[in-house]
Amino acid sequence: MQRIEIQHLKKWKQSVGRKPLIIRGARQVGKTWLMKEFGRLEYKDVVYVNCEADPAVRNLFMGDFDTTRIIRGLQIIAGKPIDPKQTLIIIDEIQEAPGALTSLKYFQENAPEYHIIAAGSLLGITLNRSGSFPVGKVEFLDLFPLSFVEFLDAIKETQLADLLRNPDWSLVASFSIKFTDRLRQYYYTGGMPEVVLQYSVSGDMNQVREIQKRILVSYEQDFSKHAPADIVPRIRMIWNGVPAQLAKENRKFIYGQLKPGARAKDFELALSWLIDCGLLYKVHNVSKPALPLKAYEELNIFKLFLLDIGLLGALTDLDAKTLLEGNTVFTEFKGALTEQYVYQQLRTQNELPVYYWSAGNARSEVDFLLQHKGQIIPLEVKAEENLHAKSLRVYCEKFRPSLAVRSSMSGYRKEDWMTNLPLYAINTITHLQ
Repeated sequence: MQRIEIQHLKKWKQSVGRKPLIIRGARQVGKTWLMKEFGRLEYKDVVYVNCEADPAVRNLFMGDFDTTRIIRGLQIIAGKPIDPKQTLIIIDEIQEAPGALTSLKYFQENAPEYHIIAAGSLLGITLNRSGSFPVGKVEFLDLFPLSFVEFLDAIKETQLADLLRNPDWSLVASFSIKFTDRLRQYYYTGGMPEVVLQYSVSGDMNQVREIQKRILVSYEQDFSKHAPADIVPRIRMIWNGVPAQLAKENRKFIYGQLKPGARAKDFELALSWLIDCGLLYKVHNVSKPALPLKAYEELNIFKLFLLDIGLLGALTDLDAKTLLEGNTVFTEFKGALTEQYVYQQLRTQNELPVYYWSAGNARSEVDFLLQHKGQIIPLEVKAEENLHAKSLRVYCEKFRPSLAVRSSMSGYRKEDWMTNLPLYAINTITHLQ
């Protein structure tokens, strides 16, 4: 399995002024594998410790923050020496030892020669609740489920993946049927590493769904185990209500759909918990498509997406036949699966702010607005065969963007007012001219 984040980690290793690195991401997106694989590829030795599984590790970080003492303790636990230049130190489930998080500040200040990477399944919650976390003393890397291109690599379709990385559009068009077939498979499997690995080995969709269901159960167990008891019922209501919210024609999140009379203040903490865990993503509307988009975001108007399209299908019990035969896959939930897919791919492109825009009369809505290299790119997603991009045209007539994109199952073509980008090639959007 190949992950693009390996390249980011290589740059981190070679960077001047390197700081301890924290990998953020939901449970089971492959953080532990990524850290160990990077260590295997790039270092002579690896020292791996787990703060959740080993009390000795937690105890090590309960004392002072003398880095010399901590390194000696890690050497004793690992049973081998630590060479600052040749050893990668991995601290997993670091949120289980708050002292370990704090110690990263002192490694950055007093012992920057050590290469340290940390990760944790519920790290987002810990970081947001920790008032003493040293801002500016660490670097972050966000890890998401596998993108469609990484999925192609994993199922040994590397040549197709390479074609999407450096597209020759006439050649891409020649393999459109194959790309579409693989995209159907991705809609079902999604990008959770264990799921993709199982599919690449067996091709068994029943086993794929079993693993997805098991992952969903583990998330629900986290609700009860880690969330404050008083908000657990509301967490479950939001989590189970996301598919219905996405199935609406207007995907704006409406609290009243969760429970009659529900208000934002009743569910804000529960929603924040799910977002901090990396299980849900929030995309805000903007009142005006101007730079920077964040200055115009409307905090009370947003859409929610799940972390993975395969888990969304499992949550709604969509069967393999529906998703793998014909083109109905692309119109399920009134195109909600397709919008989920597109946003999931956009998330894998680091530092790409994503919002959406709707007209004041609510008659026009552009699915996504991207801020990239000083320009705002409107993106309309079309799942069905009808490619009339009415909302995108309204937007273009009003704001005259230098680049406008419609993504659909139609092939690549550049028109005078917009560019059509195949759904399976959405990863190339930031390379369009």
